[in-house]
Amino acid sequence: MNIRKLQEKIKEIDYQPERKEIYILKLVEEIGELFVAIRKNKTLYYTNLTTIRGTIEEELYDVLYYLLAIANVYGVDMERAIILKNEFNDTKYDRK
Repeated sequence: MNIRKLQEKIKEIDYQPERKEIYILKLVEEIGELFVAIRKNKTLYYTNLTTIRGTIEEELYDVLYYLLAIANVYGVDMERAIILKNEFNDTKYDRK
């Protein structure tokens, strides 16, 4: 699944512009949970392979989820934003 498809899926299941502040709070909460998982080095390889609960992988997804939910509220196409930002950085940092 690419970023655009994931963003569309999130918009279908969870699009509540009036809750934009809640999305931002949830993003911060998930970043905190990601920090804990990273501090404990809790990856799928660290835990039982049948569970993702509490792993770095899960928390990265949760961060991405709320980031895309916020992008949806503001009408930002994140796939396009990624392309534009990479092009900008390539020029800024003389990357070829």
